[in-house]
Amino acid sequence: MDYDDAYENGGHIPGGDSYPPRWVAEARAFRATARAELDIPYGSEPRQKMDIFYPEGDIRGLMVFVHGGYWKARDRKDWSGFAAGGVARGWAVAMPSYTLAPEARISQITAEVAVAIDTAARKVAGPICLAGHSAGGHLVARMLCLDVRLTARDRIARCVPISPVSDLREMLKTSMNEDLRLDMAEAEAESPMLHRKASDAATTVWVGAAERPVFVQHAQWLAHAWDCPIEVVPERHHFDIIDGLADPESPLMQAILGSG
Repeated sequence: MDYDDAYENGGHIPGGDSYPPRWVAEARAFRATARAELDIPYGSEPRQKMDIFYPEGDIRGLMVFVHGGYWKARDRKDWSGFAAGGVARGWAVAMPSYTLAPEARISQITAEVAVAIDTAARKVAGPICLAGHSAGGHLVARMLCLDVRLTARDRIARCVPISPVSDLREMLKTSMNEDLRLDMAEAEAESPMLHRKASDAATTVWVGAAERPVFVQHAQWLAHAWDCPIEVVPERHHFDIIDGLADPESPLMQAILGSG
């Protein structure tokens, strides 16, 4: 098995190169008009910042979206447009950046995301709903594990890991591990499927049926390990599986925030 090819997404998606520029353009347009607090620091490092987008009127709670990029690419500002669904539902939506590999190990990134969530939780009252895509799906799943220091864990009502990487031992077989620098001990410690889910948060694993087979497997592994629902969405691939985040009435947003 060619593990690099197995985890290659864009090259197997028709028009895959068009998605990142579209996300960036939509993010810029959304940021230009949104009611937002930008570049909020949650630490002293350059990428330890987040944006929070606010609805008009009363705030129902806090939604946090954690971006992907195999822990080594992308930035929160690329994804701002995906806050639209949560904001339209009356939720504040926080989007953190985090230090990327190889500068940071994945265990450090996990700890940074926890600090970002706690920082956002001090600014926004009410329940917390987590969503993350790909590596971000891994990171939000880790927030439900007891070994992660997260003060606001008891406030988490829902969590939707989208196309998550749930077993990091798989990453040891890829060339990207030159940047990730995982060893077996860290890969096991950072694999959410190897942890007991230590939160009562309603959790649904979300994945596209047209994704690379390894991502469907990771989603199934996590859902089985945690005995939680899994939604395999027909005809969705790794890039368009997140489109529902911008639509307040989409099934994805109902899974993240509930149907009320």
